[in-house]
Amino acid sequence: MKRNIVIATVAAAALIGGGTVAAYAVGGDESAPTQPQSNVRVADDRDDTAQDAAEDAADARDDDTVEVREAAGTAKVTAADAIAAALKHTPGTAVSADLEDDGSGAWEVNVVKGDGTDYDVRVSADNGKVLGAQRDADDDNDGREDLAALKGASIDAHEAARAAAANGTVTDVDLDDDAPAAWSVETTKGEWKVDLKTGKVTQDHDDRDGQDDRDGDDD
Repeated sequence: MKRNIVIATVAAAALIGGGTVAAYAVGGDESAPTQPQSNVRVADDRDDTAQDAAEDAADARDDDTVEVREAAGTAKVTAADAIAAALKHTPGTAVSADLEDDGSGAWEVNVVKGDGTDYDVRVSADNGKVLGAQRDADDDNDGREDLAALKGASIDAHEAARAAAANGTVTDVDLDDDAPAAWSVETTKGEWKVDLKTGKVTQDHDDRDGQDDRDGDDD
């Protein structure tokens, strides 16, 4: 009878409190308590999982950086030359150029025609020949928005790539249409902004902060 009372009391406390309840043994020694359950290990596991995910993401970014630099080291055609070749094949306005790091040895240049249609033009990074051009079927007005952002600009993608090349081998050129709009250029030495009207090259603010953080880690 006493055993039943103890069990009922524990069950009621669990239902009312909704938390962790220290259960008592109901065997030979009814007064000996067992250890209460703890949630600390669960919290620690969550922290470890989040930390592992962050480390995996950082490793992936480092791997991407290594692959891009390796591709840049073997490319014989510069970003500026790839853009020029793409525009000769598919006239329009170049809004981005990206050196593919998948081993294909090609530049992918995005060209927008006057009516806003997008074309992806692939250019060999080895000899500058156009490998093909394909229209982007996505109808999301990105092309028109890019043309609007470039209205009144004096510096095109080709000139932006040449300007930023003084700061390392260019691996990516893209239009950053956030106000104020500018060319965003990645090189093997960092990320840079190129002014649409003056062509002035400045280090990307976010990239500079990241460099400062890395420098601080060495202290």
